[in-house]
Amino acid sequence: MGANPTDRAKNGTKRGVLTEAEGGPVAVALAPANRHDSLVLQDILEAVVVEPPNPVTGPTQHLCLDKAFDGTPSDATARVFGYEPHVRRIGEEKLDAKGRKKHPARRWVVERTISWLNRCRAILTRWDKKAENYLGMIQLACALLWYRRKWRLTT
Repeated sequence: MGANPTDRAKNGTKRGVLTEAEGGPVAVALAPANRHDSLVLQDILEAVVVEPPNPVTGPTQHLCLDKAFDGTPSDATARVFGYEPHVRRIGEEKLDAKGRKKHPARRWVVERTISWLNRCRAILTRWDKKAENYLGMIQLACALLWYRRKWRLTT
């Protein structure tokens, strides 16, 4: 018997994406697939390409996170980078006095951006052996998303 035919000896990859409120990608980070999401948060926040406003003089920057980032380390990491973390569990939405949803959940914004990135076949199926090449492909796809968005707004 040989090696398992489904094991192609490729490393699994986790893509961490930080988006702005409308879904435009602001930062992308890669991590091994077996690393917990809360440990990837620092890499994602360090990869931000746009200078955020000063948290002391500017407006408070809110960071909406999912259940994987619930915990003291993630909370501390977000606060070190000047963000106010908001962690909501699935089904736990903000309700008004009558028990109705006050605001829609914001978690889907990142999921939608990841779906947009998955339209690129080279990202959906990782063909690159080197992580640097794969990260470059994801960053190029993010730039294309911003270009398409800018084009849509000007026409």
